[in-house]
Amino acid sequence: MEKHSNNKNKTEIDKKKMNKENTKRIVNPFTHTEVIFLVIVTTIVSILMTYVCTKTYLSKETTNTTNIKDNSLQEFIDTYQNIVDSYYKEVDKQELIDNAIKGMLSGLDDPYSTYLDKTTSSNFDASLAGTYQGVGLEVYNDKDMNIIVSRVFENSSAAKAGIEEGDIIKKIDDKNLTGKETTEFSDYAKTKKSGEFTVVYVRDGQEKTAKLKRSIIIIQSVSSKTIMQENHKIGYIKIDIFSATTYSQLKKTIEKLEKENIEGMIIDVRDNTGGHLTVVSDMLSLMMDKSHVIYQIENKGKKTKYYSTGKKTKQYPIVILQNSGSASASELFTAAMKEEYGAKVVGTKSYGKGTVQELNTLQDGTQYKFTTKKWLTPKGNWIHEKGITPDENVELDEKYFENPTQENDNQLQKALYVVNQELKEK
Repeated sequence: MEKHSNNKNKTEIDKKKMNKENTKRIVNPFTHTEVIFLVIVTTIVSILMTYVCTKTYLSKETTNTTNIKDNSLQEFIDTYQNIVDSYYKEVDKQELIDNAIKGMLSGLDDPYSTYLDKTTSSNFDASLAGTYQGVGLEVYNDKDMNIIVSRVFENSSAAKAGIEEGDIIKKIDDKNLTGKETTEFSDYAKTKKSGEFTVVYVRDGQEKTAKLKRSIIIIQSVSSKTIMQENHKIGYIKIDIFSATTYSQLKKTIEKLEKENIEGMIIDVRDNTGGHLTVVSDMLSLMMDKSHVIYQIENKGKKTKYYSTGKKTKQYPIVILQNSGSASASELFTAAMKEEYGAKVVGTKSYGKGTVQELNTLQDGTQYKFTTKKWLTPKGNWIHEKGITPDENVELDEKYFENPTQENDNQLQKALYVVNQELKEK
């Protein structure tokens, strides 16, 4: 019995030994380096799987969002398709889309959110760009349907050829313009491939001929002169619009007037309907240093102040001339000069447009704009539908309309008086 027990114990010891050796072989099948490699590979695979799962989830979410948007537009799409497929006449698809956009904009109950056709878009772009390609003429039809030159742009082909305001355009190349709309002239001048024309015009009953060539024309939006009043030299600047080229024109004009040692300035924005916000900001920065707020923007209840980027504030008295045709960007300019610079305002109450529009161009060249923000004066006032009240309210005298001279411009005369009073008080 004792011997049997010893054999049994020996067998159990051998089994345990074998199990231990087997366990060692199972636990350590790889070297230390191989184990590290496996850990790294496992980590990378885990990261990749997480990325794939996340991407799949986000893709589903994006698809769901798109479906929601598509569902909300489904009535429009169905109606459009039904009209295209079933209307009894041929349908202009682009015209349908354009009319749909017009409808959306008209539903905003905002006169400044609007659709612009191709002609309007082209004119709008040219006025805001401050440049256009042409011969340098503005024309209109008189009551007898003559095409009359109303303006000749400086340094243009028309100006170099000697054409003047009041001339009657009779022919362009072989095209007779007698009794024709102005578009007959302008469309031909815009589209002729060579860009060169022969124009026949009449001045004082005499027929003349001019050779014209289409080129890039910079629209002069700033004009100036110096006026001597009570022994004071005063600079007068007229700004027609705030186009992309207006800032550089104003900068050169101010430098020129200051070299002539002006003592005060009048800035005339009468009938200036506005323009680029960034251009107004740059122009105000010519007048005031960076300590001055020049306007505020309110967007969905959040207000942001915008400061001048100028280095120096002018020291001479300035008067702003405005009227009911002064709107939008010109009102922003006037408000900043009034509230921050201390400029006096002469004329009548301004138009009252305190909103900012975003302009978008469609594939066919038409455009639409809609209101996105409010602009406020430096002190936070919203002049929308109120306008800016002048310090000196002066209605333009009827004499000026009969004979538009500097002497008959009683608003300008009042502005000169105000500047002189300030100079006397210095």
